Amino acid sequence: MAELRTEEEQIQAIKDWWKKNGSSLLIGIGAALAIVFGWQAWQKQQVQERSAAAAEFSNLLSAYGDQSDENRVETISYVANQLQEEFEDSAYAIYGNLILAQQQLVEQGDAEAAIASLQWAHERAQDHPALELVVRSRLARAQLANGQLDDALATVRGASNPGSFKALLAELEGDILMAQGDREAAGEAYLLARQESRTGRNGVLELKLADLGIGEGS
Repeated sequence: MAELRTEEEQIQAIKDWWKKNGSSLLIGIGAALAIVFGWQAWQKQQVQERSAAAAEFSNLLSAYGDQSDENRVETISYVANQLQEEFEDSAYAIYGNLILAQQQLVEQGDAEAAIASLQWAHERAQDHPALELVVRSRLARAQLANGQLDDALATVRGASNPGSFKALLAELEGDILMAQGDREAAGEAYLLARQESRTGRNGVLELKLADLGIGEGS
């Protein structure tokens, strides 16, 4: 009887514990399951969004490469805007605006539209260091083409960690300084570009230096 009473007491203790803690335990289990399944659903959604963004970007590349399409300009603009609106935080939207800006600047000659596209891309490229530098250099070139020399110079000099882009940005700075009429500072920038080049001598850069009377031995 003592053993039975002990078992009954044990069972009763379990019942009492369940009454006291069962609800919170179920809530905890439910919350854990919700987190697991919620995380899985979020991951699935991210994969789907990346796939959709990649498909839109592929459409943009096709439109950009199809020179025979009479509606090519409108198509590029439309698809790039779709990427902006639907996938704002994706790298595809940034790349899409690079293509849009290239088309606006080179083919349409609309530097102001290109600058607006590149500024949008630059604001969203801050978490992608290499991509940020690509956008920064394109933005500075568009500003230079539009005669916004002070803005272009500030854009170039605003790079906090240019890394492998140091030569490119230095040469671009030289171009801007030349446009401002500061030949001495432009020469210094070109020399820095030569010094930082990782691909050997740049023929175009050497012509710029020669135009300033700076030889290869400088």
